[in-house]
Amino acid sequence: MLRAALNGHLDDVSYRVDPIFGLRVPEACPGVPSEVLRPRDTWSDQAAYDSQAIALARRFTENFKDFAERVPEEVRAVGPKAE
Repeated sequence: MLRAALNGHLDDVSYRVDPIFGLRVPEACPGVPSEVLRPRDTWSDQAAYDSQAIALARRFTENFKDFAERVPEEVRAVGPKAE
């Protein structure tokens, strides 16, 4: 994915926004299996994936509190949504 991005192969592809982490994820990437781009779909129990993703987002948010005062509001606003 990094090589594709650096070579401009992701400039004109469609993206989706991850609902928990807010990251823009390409719908397709040359040389990358499509299932890698949708990790939730690789879990047989998607509710378990959701639970783990929300737990990770909460840990990130909790850890970020130590740094939040030192970053601009626009950075704080784009963090994970664990609710």
